[in-house]
Amino acid sequence: MRTTPPVVGLALTALLATGCTQGAPSTSGGSAATDSPAAQPTAEPSVTASTFLPPGESAGAVTYDETAVPEGATADVQVRVQDGSTFVQFTGTGLEEDRDFGAHVHTRPCGDDPGDAGPHYQDEVDPEATDDEPSTDPEYANPENEVWLDMTTDGSGNAYITSTVDWEFREGEAHSLVLHDEHTATHEGHAGTAGDRLACVTVEF
Repeated sequence: MRTTPPVVGLALTALLATGCTQGAPSTSGGSAATDSPAAQPTAEPSVTASTFLPPGESAGAVTYDETAVPEGATADVQVRVQDGSTFVQFTGTGLEEDRDFGAHVHTRPCGDDPGDAGPHYQDEVDPEATDDEPSTDPEYANPENEVWLDMTTDGSGNAYITSTVDWEFREGEAHSLVLHDEHTATHEGHAGTAGDRLACVTVEF
């Protein structure tokens, strides 16, 4: 398990103590978002703490848009698996202030190119989807079948959001969390889309 460095850990502890603004994706069915730490599962989490750097300088956390995700912004991703369900928490600091972001779990690690992270991870994979034409069918591209972490930063550029789904990741098939330009669409032909890929965090889910 990777642990948060002391300086980042102090910043994140202070952030969670003061609270911040988040946008919640649809919470129907097997997926839910919450801003209450008390609602989190109690199993020991896997923690990935990273600092965003430009392409070529880091494979852990990469920013492709330094206005939205400035160099030096931080990401903390926690994953817990308990009783067949998976809980994912994202905490960000130093992001663009008062801004919407979409965020999803993707199938491949981050790279120098935004597309390197591949498509969204799906519990039930859309049989019609390809790498060139990712799933946009609401039957598959939805917050119960994928992990969506739509959020809105506060006036200091901080964000905290969680999601719980009633399944576990298949081993070796989920490798990153990608931040997108806007909250996630849900309508036919656009479901799961959230605009440009702004940044990426490599996480072994």
